[in-house]
Amino acid sequence: MQFKDYYEILGVEPNAGDAEIKTAYRRLARKYHPDVSKEVGAEETFKAVNEAYEALRDPEKRKAFDQLRARGYRTGDEVQPPPGGFGGYGSGGGGADFDEIFAGGGAGGGFSDFFDELFRRRGGGFGNGGVPPGGAPRGDTRARLAVPLETVYRGDSVRVPVLGKTFDVRIPKGIRPGQVIRLPGKGQHGGDLLLEIEYAAHPDFDVDGRNILHALPIAAWDAALGATVSVATLGGRVELKIPPGSETGRKLRLRGRGLPGAGGAAAGDQLIELDVEAPPPRTAEQTAAYEALRQAFDRSEPGER
Repeated sequence: MQFKDYYEILGVEPNAGDAEIKTAYRRLARKYHPDVSKEVGAEETFKAVNEAYEALRDPEKRKAFDQLRARGYRTGDEVQPPPGGFGGYGSGGGGADFDEIFAGGGAGGGFSDFFDELFRRRGGGFGNGGVPPGGAPRGDTRARLAVPLETVYRGDSVRVPVLGKTFDVRIPKGIRPGQVIRLPGKGQHGGDLLLEIEYAAHPDFDVDGRNILHALPIAAWDAALGATVSVATLGGRVELKIPPGSETGRKLRLRGRGLPGAGGAAAGDQLIELDVEAPPPRTAEQTAAYEALRQAFDRSEPGER
């Protein structure tokens, strides 16, 4: 099994801050998204970028990955287990459950192929697949499942590879982080598999409760004059009216376009923060237009600019 350096995948230094990692992830995720990218191998790159971000955005996962990386592993190296297996690795021997720490990170939700294989079971050695000598008593197996926001919005099934098997898991519409889905008899030694839900990272959206947060870049002339623009939502693209005189930081609301509520509760909204951009001129005509704009505003009265 070969090591993957998540910092290399995202193109950031190991000491990068959370904001830098998030910015790098979103830039690469948009570039390689299979729905829009024409790059060769875009889908595999997109999956790798998502897996890397899922590992590095979570403090526990990042700490454990950093400790593994500190053993000297680099991209392409064959990973060898430390003495006594991987149980407790990254926790100072405290017995961290790496099914819980590293599950999640595939582009479509589910589990990281790398860490699902690497950290199989709390306290378990790598060589015997995490099963102690003489077997083990029946017990629940816990893992985290990173679910795409679109799946939470619609309610759908995802394929979950874990413990050497693959399961189709129905995700209830509007499920919340921290809620648990129980798969009876699907854990190790005949126990149940308990999947704790978390939301997978998304290149375009953040989550605040049931509200979806979205930064929308718009052209300066659309902000100044007003416009109707197409906006991505979890349910598909919709038209949004930009009021004249809008500035960077202005927030607009799409009611009911957030995550659905459970048990009849109201759905959240999508909150859109405008980011006004002035694209650089690329032709003589565009340069002349900018010059005319500058002259027009230079002649305006103080306080009108």
